[in-house]
Amino acid sequence: MFHGTMTALVTPFLNSKIDEDAFRLHLERQVKAGVNGVVPAGTTGEAATLSFHEHKQVIRIAVEQIAGRVPVIAGTGSNNTAESIELTAAAKALGADGALLISPYYNKPTQEGIYQHYKAIADAVHMPQVVYNVPGRTNSNLLPETVGRLSHVSNIIGIKDATANMEQLLHTMAACEGRIEFYSGDDASVMPFMALGGSGVISVVSNIAPKTMIALTRAMRGGDLDIARSAQFAMRRLNQMLFVQANPIPVKAACHLLGWMKGELRLPLLPLSGKPLDGLRQAMMDFECKLDGVFERLELADS
Repeated sequence: MFHGTMTALVTPFLNSKIDEDAFRLHLERQVKAGVNGVVPAGTTGEAATLSFHEHKQVIRIAVEQIAGRVPVIAGTGSNNTAESIELTAAAKALGADGALLISPYYNKPTQEGIYQHYKAIADAVHMPQVVYNVPGRTNSNLLPETVGRLSHVSNIIGIKDATANMEQLLHTMAACEGRIEFYSGDDASVMPFMALGGSGVISVVSNIAPKTMIALTRAMRGGDLDIARSAQFAMRRLNQMLFVQANPIPVKAACHLLGWMKGELRLPLLPLSGKPLDGLRQAMMDFECKLDGVFERLELADS
C-alpha cells in the first residue's frame, strides 16, 4: 500500500510552540523533492512531548498541506493502548491515510500483551496501520511469531523494522507469508533491507537529503544495484552523524544549519553542541550526491 521513501518528519518549534509556517514549508520541500509519503508526529517529530492538542495539530497541518499529493501516515503510538486508540481515531477523522503505531515502552509487556495492544487499536479504528519494532526505545523486540499473528489482522498492513537485523527480518517475512509490507526504520541499511524484499523506508535522513534516499529506493525497486549502492554510500557519513546522539537531536540541528527552522527541542532533549555539532556540520558540508538524474548538496545557511 505504501512504498519507497517516506520521511519521518521533524516538528519545528518556535518559542515552545509549533512553528506552523516552518512546518508547512518543510512539507512542501518534501513533496517537491518527490517523497512517496510523510510521517508526522512520530519519534522524529518529538511526539513524546506533544500534548494531545499539539499531536492532532501536527497531523492536521500535514494533511492540509499535503492535500492528497502523497500519503500521510500519522504517528499515533503510545504505551497506553486507550490513548493510542484515541490518537488513531483522531488521525482518521483528520484525513490521514494511515497510522504508525509503536510497541508499548516502559510498561515491559509480554509478546501476548504487545499483540493485544496492536490488535485492540486495529479493532477499534479501521484504517491502514503500521506496527513498529524499535527495541532501543521500547525495551522489547517484536518477535517474528508475533508479527506473523498480527499479519492476519486485516488493517495491519505493514511493519517498520528499525532493528537492522537481517536474519530476524528473514524470519519475520517468512512468518508473515506476504500478508504485510516491510519498511526499514534504519537509514544505514536500506539497501540490504530492500534487497530482501522490503518495500521502502521511513527515513530520518530524508528530512535533509530526500533526493538521494529517493534515488536509493527507486533504484532498488527497479533493480539497479549500482545506483542504489552509490546512494547508500553517499549517505554513509551523514547517516552516522544524524545518530551521533538520540534522534531527533542531530536532524533538528541539521535543519537549523540549513536555515529551515530553529533548532529548538523540548526537554529532556538538548540541542547538539560541541564536537558532535562540528562533526555534523562537516558531514553536511562534505555531502554531495551525483547520480543519473540526481544531484543533491546541502547548502548550509552560515557557509
